[in-house]
Amino acid sequence: MQRRSAERLARILDACAELLDEAGYDDLSTRAVAQRAGVPIGSVYRFFGNKRQMADALAQRNLERFSDRVAERLGATGDRGWRQAMDVVLDEYLDMKRTAPGFSLVDFGNQIPVGVRGPEPNRRVADRLTDLLSLYLGREPDEELRRTFLIAVETADALVHLAFRMAPDGDERVIGELREMLRAYLARVLD
Repeated sequence: MQRRSAERLARILDACAELLDEAGYDDLSTRAVAQRAGVPIGSVYRFFGNKRQMADALAQRNLERFSDRVAERLGATGDRGWRQAMDVVLDEYLDMKRTAPGFSLVDFGNQIPVGVRGPEPNRRVADRLTDLLSLYLGREPDEELRRTFLIAVETADALVHLAFRMAPDGDERVIGELREMLRAYLARVLD
């Protein structure tokens, strides 16, 4: 029973993500999500009261998937230092930005209306990365490290959005500048 419920929830979130890419948030409806997911409308309302809650759940799922992907890649690469870890984090984010359905509108926090973003999603990402990377780096996840990663996440968020406004798959020159900025900034704390 639980497995079926989890599968149904996954289908609903998948359908939500696809429809966000196809129609945008304004034209997203719970009815369309139910139809795309192949579930009764009541199933959608069992999980979510409205489309905003659905988009918020999609953002949370994106953060979980991102964290899992980063952890998996870091585990596979072994300890190659913070620069390697930074590249893994940025590369995974860029890959999700390019390939994950619905990610361009929602990523890790609901940006609806489009472009409006509060501070919480980036803080959640920074906290998750601090916890994940502190083990990899062999550092205590103290306030200095949390502040450092929050600043890095805020910077990366702004410049990645700029890169994707300049080119559909992200302007590589802007992404290259972002990498240089992050390396210079992080070196002050992590070297």
